[in-house]
Amino acid sequence: MELTDLKTKHPEHWKKATALRMLAIDAVQAANSGHPGMPMGMADVATVLFEKHLKFDASAPDWADRDRFILSAGHGSMLLYGLLHLTGYADMTIEEIRNFRQPGAKTAGHPEYGYAGGIEITTGPLGQGIATSVGMAMGEASMAARFGKKLVDHTTYVIAGDGCLMEGISQEAIGLAGKQKLGKLIVLWDNNGITIDGAVENADLTDQARRFKASGWSVFQCDGHDPDSIDAAISAARKSRKPSLVDCKTHIGFGSPNKQDSSAAHGAPMGEEEIVKLREVYDWPHKAFVIPKDIKAEWEAIGAAGATARAEWEARLAEGSEGLQNRFARVIANERPKGFSGKINRFKEQISQDAPKMATRKSSEAVLGVINKALSETIGGSADLTGSNNTLTEGMGVFEPGNRRGRYVNYGIREHGMAAAMNGLALHGGCLPYGGTFMVFSDYMRGAMRLSSLMGLPVTYVLTHDSIGLGEDGPTHQPVEHLAMMRATPNLNVFRPADTVETAEAWEIAVTSPSTPSALALTRQGLPTLRTDHIRKNQVSKGAYVLAREENERRVILMASGSEVEIAMAARTELEAKGIGTRVVSMPCWELFEAQEEDYRRKVLPGKAVRVGIEAGARMGWDRWLTGERGNKYSAFIGMESFGASAPIDALYQKFGITADAVVAQVDALLAQQDEAKLKTS
Repeated sequence: MELTDLKTKHPEHWKKATALRMLAIDAVQAANSGHPGMPMGMADVATVLFEKHLKFDASAPDWADRDRFILSAGHGSMLLYGLLHLTGYADMTIEEIRNFRQPGAKTAGHPEYGYAGGIEITTGPLGQGIATSVGMAMGEASMAARFGKKLVDHTTYVIAGDGCLMEGISQEAIGLAGKQKLGKLIVLWDNNGITIDGAVENADLTDQARRFKASGWSVFQCDGHDPDSIDAAISAARKSRKPSLVDCKTHIGFGSPNKQDSSAAHGAPMGEEEIVKLREVYDWPHKAFVIPKDIKAEWEAIGAAGATARAEWEARLAEGSEGLQNRFARVIANERPKGFSGKINRFKEQISQDAPKMATRKSSEAVLGVINKALSETIGGSADLTGSNNTLTEGMGVFEPGNRRGRYVNYGIREHGMAAAMNGLALHGGCLPYGGTFMVFSDYMRGAMRLSSLMGLPVTYVLTHDSIGLGEDGPTHQPVEHLAMMRATPNLNVFRPADTVETAEAWEIAVTSPSTPSALALTRQGLPTLRTDHIRKNQVSKGAYVLAREENERRVILMASGSEVEIAMAARTELEAKGIGTRVVSMPCWELFEAQEEDYRRKVLPGKAVRVGIEAGARMGWDRWLTGERGNKYSAFIGMESFGASAPIDALYQKFGITADAVVAQVDALLAQQDEAKLKTS
């Protein structure tokens, strides 16, 4: 629909949509930074969605049964901020709009989860929003099965752009959604045909409608500037039992005399002269950031319209049994039931007594057997490696269209899509997701893993086959740099447990951490139980601890994680036999150790002793513990300096010099250097 016809035929809609457009135009201009074109183009779609379809109450942003709205095209953040302000979300004042992209503002350049009510997810990296929405829709389906549709019955809406659909993760996501028949997922495609470099056709010729249909979606079309057409398309999508794509044909920079339908409207302010012309075209004589009271009142009425539905929902919840109410409140609050830690402790005690030798991936499976029985909210899965990741436990059932009570997802070979879906499950609430793949394939998940950390989501990544210890599959499958990569990520706890007891403690921390995701690096090869004396206290919670104290006068500290702790213990036996006092420090989680008080870290890593770090990975990061933290130059690292190789595990550890004999030889050399230096200064 042409702009003049829109103004004439739909005057009330036009005023509301124009308010939304002008807030975006003025905010981007004031910041001298941002993306006005998408909000200008999608304002009509957003206005119809919020006014006629979206179930929400602006006064209760966290209402559990609200519809979810995800702006996957996060660069158009002012569309979301404008909607939140106009509908009356308390956090989104006009001052926040004025301070768009300024220090301390809730109106960051791209939507940031947690900054303000109504921002459901951090978006900006294209494709992540649409992929995460799949997990949100899965969360709705799972919760509806567990608690009934009287309490859980809502839709996830997404605005996605051409860039979102070009990113590879989008195909993983739409394939998963189609297979799962997520009928309460509706994607509104801003089909404006423009990217930063120009027309979409310069880089892509995909027939998106046929692509989505081939992936199991319903597809609808509308004129993205005709309110009736938009309303009809969304209404049709809501009736579909499949996930739906609504192809909204729009004009980027709608109404701009000189920039409409061009990349000039995408990522830069309109400019003062163009804004003067836009005010004339829009019939908007008001100053920047001024919204007439009657228009603001109409928008606020839209924001309050869901209050009745929310009150009715609260009444239905109150009618439920006390047990149901408590369970619902607990999972929504992401809390664990009483007695959970006791179950983990009893498992640890039994393991210390039995002292089995097993791969930590199998240890993880054993722990999950306890966790999944105790926590009904866990939803596990694997990227087509269930038998290798050991992520499926008895009684979970498969989550699928015919069994929404199932708690195990067959994600297929979609690592990135899996990670994003887990973010969506966590964001939805009431679900505690974990998913497995080989650790080397964390490369494929990197974008979504980073967002787990950025948003502070309780997601657990089960990463097996964590080193050259996986053996014959060779260097393509053997992680070397991956521990360093993950440890460099803020707000990510990276666990590399040395035995089954440490694995249990790592899992306990992972499923009780409210705002920090976890990555568990687990072995393929069997490891002995090192913690044979049961200790109730969670030692891994300290990040590092003294596993074995020196018997002779302390001269050496051996630090290791995971499978190399066994090597450190063997080296200690040899060194102590020679009268060399040797301490072994297990370091399953650097991040938690860094968070400990200085006094504790000093007790674990006192000064003066020779230090050797042992890990079948890259050295990066180890120097903090070798030469920092009261360390000295008499230190060394035994690990990987190159990619791995294809061979049996024992041959690989010999080839790369990660053995107890190599540790002892290194210690002897360092002690000799230290003793020689002491002689020279005496």
